[in-house]
Amino acid sequence: MTKLLFTLLILQGCFWGNGQQFSHATSNIKPTSMTTNNLLESEKRRIQIYKNVVPAVVNVTNIKINKNPFFGLANKVPQGAGSGFVWNGEGHIVTNYHVVQGGDSFMVTFHNDKKQYKAKLVGVEPNKDIAVLKLTERPKNLTMVTPGQSKNLQVGQTAIAIGNPFGLDHSMSSGIISALGRSIMGVGEVKINDMIQTDTAINQGNSGGPLLNSSGQLIGMNTMIYSPSGASAGLGFAVPVDIINRIVPQLIKHGKIIRPGLGIGIAPANRYAEKGLIITYIDDKGAAKKAGLKGVTRDRYGRMYLGDILLKVDGKDVNSRDDIYQILDNFKVGDSVNITYVRDNKTKTTEIKLQSI
Repeated sequence: MTKLLFTLLILQGCFWGNGQQFSHATSNIKPTSMTTNNLLESEKRRIQIYKNVVPAVVNVTNIKINKNPFFGLANKVPQGAGSGFVWNGEGHIVTNYHVVQGGDSFMVTFHNDKKQYKAKLVGVEPNKDIAVLKLTERPKNLTMVTPGQSKNLQVGQTAIAIGNPFGLDHSMSSGIISALGRSIMGVGEVKINDMIQTDTAINQGNSGGPLLNSSGQLIGMNTMIYSPSGASAGLGFAVPVDIINRIVPQLIKHGKIIRPGLGIGIAPANRYAEKGLIITYIDDKGAAKKAGLKGVTRDRYGRMYLGDILLKVDGKDVNSRDDIYQILDNFKVGDSVNITYVRDNKTKTTEIKLQSI
């Protein structure tokens, strides 16, 4: 106890001493009015970025409609909020899938605009945690973000976030890119590759907001944090803009992502096979059927017979759904891919022409 009190006294003494030194050091400084001439060039740049981009950053409120089965009444309940940004002049808003997940309707608000604007859901890609809304009514003037590129990003360069952390609308934080090429498990239960890691303060409510470079260009979408407390701990992650540039136009055009697939169903990873994935069923109109693959079958007595076991796709081992997803993410519908599988204890190889799913 004595030692603790002594430590506290030392800390208090240091605080008081620092306070006296600070008082002496600043006693001859005369207060001046703050103008842009007093600011550093880096400060001026951040201020200008905020002014340019903040009109394009929105707050997205997710609303769930609960219906009473007895009285036929509907109760609208806000179940969450996040951030987003204006993609184009048609009023499309880009945000995270987990921001809109489970919502029945959505309200969007802009900086310095008290009006709430209704928006409808256009399409989602859970595997990349991306969603697109479209304003059903919109302000007279729309400011859009300027998409950049993420393939040439460098660790150490400036990263700026604008969003609505904890409901504090249109907040700005600044830091650096801490790492690149991170693979983080997303809400779609597959990994999102090439994620940007940043120490820029990102908190709850920042999800869906833009991550910008020092030119004010979009380089990513703030998506998640790693934190024991739930608050920013210098470990934030953003979906890179190169993925957004590829996904968003498809969602706007088709309402979904046109992805290549094998036309098979698989059993849970390694549930019955030590290596590879058991093919449970084959799409009758799919590519795997044309390639002669077989799934699990039953006879008239209900006895089950094992189908083919998928070992490799494009020469790479597959032991989970995520493995298949990541490999096929590099292909397009209509491409051909070699697969290796086991049938009757014999390893075989064939080629499959990928179909849309």
